[in-house]
Amino acid sequence: MMRSLYAAISGLKNHQTKMDVIGNNIANVNTTGFKRSRVTFSTMLSQNLKGASSPDTTAPVTFGGTNPMQVGLGSNLASIDQIMTQGSTQSTGKPTDMLIQGSGFFVLKNQGNTVYTRNGSFTLDSAGNLVDPGTGALVQGYLYKATQTDPADKAAFNAAGSMGNVQFLLGGQEPSDTDPLATGKLATAGNMALTSYSIDQNGVVTGVYNNGTTSETKKIAQIAIAQFANDSGLENIGSSFYKDTNNSGQADVYSAGQAGRGSIVPSAIEMSNVDLSQEFTDMIVAQRGFQANSRVITVSDTLLQELIDLKRN
Repeated sequence: MMRSLYAAISGLKNHQTKMDVIGNNIANVNTTGFKRSRVTFSTMLSQNLKGASSPDTTAPVTFGGTNPMQVGLGSNLASIDQIMTQGSTQSTGKPTDMLIQGSGFFVLKNQGNTVYTRNGSFTLDSAGNLVDPGTGALVQGYLYKATQTDPADKAAFNAAGSMGNVQFLLGGQEPSDTDPLATGKLATAGNMALTSYSIDQNGVVTGVYNNGTTSETKKIAQIAIAQFANDSGLENIGSSFYKDTNNSGQADVYSAGQAGRGSIVPSAIEMSNVDLSQEFTDMIVAQRGFQANSRVITVSDTLLQELIDLKRN
């Protein structure tokens, strides 16, 4: 009888955790780049009342085998998994917004720490840095210098001095050979202002610079995309950011569309992959599970009360 009480308590706690996860999923139904989580349960250790016995194998056979007799002691919280499926696409028309169609994560520097995200709703700050508007985290990528061309391989992409903050050179700034953030020395003298820019499916940012008389088109940067052996092993640290863990594997950084990485869709963002119909169904199941475990506690308490009343009678 006491076993039933504690088994039901474990069920209550686990279904409460399931409801917490469902509530978080629903709260983030409109969070850009959010990935839903799910809860799975497992059985606790069982108490053996009787072990199994083998059948009589001698001729003539006089008895068969018997199964073990066990009483379960409740349930455990087995896992809370992140479901890293693709969310729906929302077109925004904003040129700095990006969506990864397929696997991969954007790489950002947040207060000196490397973080990863599927939220591609970026903007430009006053210095021309491509940033996450909510935190100011700096988007990372391959920076084109005057003497550099497209990175031929991952080693060149990740070489010292290649990766850095993606920075657009705004009005009054002229790219030069010595500026590591520049697109390259322009042939025309005078201040060159960035008049327009575009991002292609490989994450290459191309800018058009103009000084009033002439214009030149130069590559600015190539957005970095990180890939992990186990996306679900990433740790969610808030602000739609993830960090790597022992079970996610180390980040494998390269450009979009390469080595299994998804391509970039410009002027669009990825919405949450939360399915409200699934969440409400899971909510009903969790609610009924919680109610059923509550009823077990109530009935067990009634049986204990009957035992106490035996003394009075």
